[in-house]
Amino acid sequence: MASKFQAPRGTFDILPEQARARRRLERIAAEVFARAGYEPIATPVFEDTDLFERGVGKSTDIVRKEMFTFEDKGGRSLTLRPEGTASVCRAYLEHGMQKLAQPVKLHYLGPFFRHERPQAGRYRQFHQLGAECIGSDSPLADAEVIMLLADLLGELGVPGVELRLASLGSFEARRAYLEDLKAHLHAHEGELSKDVRERIDLNPLRAFDSDDEGTRGVMASAPMIVERLEGEDAEHFAEVRALLDASGIAYVIDPTLVRGLDYYTRTIFSFVCDRLGAQSEIGGGGRYDGLIEQLGGAPTPAVGFAAGIERILLALDEEVAGEGRDAFVAVAVADPGQRQRAMALVAELRHAGVSVELDLAGRSFKSQLKHANRIGTRRVLILEADGSAQLRDMDSGEQRAVDPGNLVGEMTGGEA
Repeated sequence: MASKFQAPRGTFDILPEQARARRRLERIAAEVFARAGYEPIATPVFEDTDLFERGVGKSTDIVRKEMFTFEDKGGRSLTLRPEGTASVCRAYLEHGMQKLAQPVKLHYLGPFFRHERPQAGRYRQFHQLGAECIGSDSPLADAEVIMLLADLLGELGVPGVELRLASLGSFEARRAYLEDLKAHLHAHEGELSKDVRERIDLNPLRAFDSDDEGTRGVMASAPMIVERLEGEDAEHFAEVRALLDASGIAYVIDPTLVRGLDYYTRTIFSFVCDRLGAQSEIGGGGRYDGLIEQLGGAPTPAVGFAAGIERILLALDEEVAGEGRDAFVAVAVADPGQRQRAMALVAELRHAGVSVELDLAGRSFKSQLKHANRIGTRRVLILEADGSAQLRDMDSGEQRAVDPGNLVGEMTGGEA
C-alpha cells in the first residue's frame, strides 16, 4: 500500500539503480580531478544569506527569486546554498588557504537548492560537481578547468556536447560597454519584457538570457562585448583560445553568452548538449577575479566550473550510465544447518575484498537460487550438507566442485 506522503515538489528520491549510475559518474569525476591535482572539499549545506547576496549578486535571479532563505532560532538569516563557488571561496578565506602554495585547486560534489520551476533535469534540490582553481590569473588556469570538464564529459561518454566560449572582460573595461548596452536597451525599452526593463540599469547583461521574443529581437542588434575586447583582456582571451586549440578542444565563440552570476570576469564558458532541448547547458563556469575581494579578502584571481549531475545523467540516459551490482557472488545453503558456516564464510570473503550476498529471508534452496538470479548475481557458491561446495555460473548454469578448505582462494583467484 502506497504512503500518503510524497517527496516535496521539485525534489526526488535516488533509488538503487539510479545510485549506481551516479556512483559511476562520481568515480570517473574523482579520477579526472585527482589526475590534475585537485583536492576534495566539502562545505555546509546552508550559509549566512549575506555570503550569497554579496558573492552571487543581489540583482541575479538566484538571489532575487530562487534562494531558500530562513531565519534560525537565533534570528540569523541563513540560506540553503544555491551554488558552490561562494562557499568554497568563503572556506578559502576562513581557513587561511591563501598561505598555501598557489594556486589552490579544489573540487566538490553535493546537493544545492533553488526555487525553480521543476522540469526534466532541473529540480529544486539538485546535485552538482565542480572545480575551483584559486590564486592564478594565467590563461593556463582557464584552459585547465575547461579541459577538466571536457575530459569528464568525454570519459563519461556524453554525446552531442558543444563548448561555447566568450569573455566578459575585466570589471574596469566592462563599464564603458555596459553604458552602451544600457543606452541600446533604453532606446528599445518598449520592445523588452517587463523583467528586462526593470533591470536595465541594474544588470543589463541578463537581457541576453531572455526567452522573450521581443527582447531577443532587440538583443540581435545589441553591441557585443567580445567584439570590444582590448589590451590585456583581448590578449588573455586570445591565449585561452590558443591553449584550447593546442589541447585539441573544439569550441565556438558565442558573443551572446553570459552567466547567471555577477562575479564573472574575462573568460566564461558553457558546455551544452543537443539531447537536452532548449535548456541545453550541462555545465559551465568562468573566471571570477573579484569574488574573494568582495568577500573581504585580498584581490585573488580564480576560475572554476560547475556541472549538473542530473543534467549529465539525463544526457547519458541513466540506464546506459549505470554499472552492475557490486555483489557478484551469493552464498546458498542446501541445508539450514549450514547457516553458521555460510555466515562465517561471508565474513571471511568480504574481509578479503569479495562482494558477496547471503540470503537473509530463510528461503528454500531452490528459492535462494531464484533470488540470486533475480538480483543479478553472477556466481553462486553452494554449501552442501556433507561439507562439500559447488560453484554455479548463473549465466550458463554450469556447476563445478570447489575445494571447501580454500573457498576464499577459489573466489579471489589466489591461495587462502
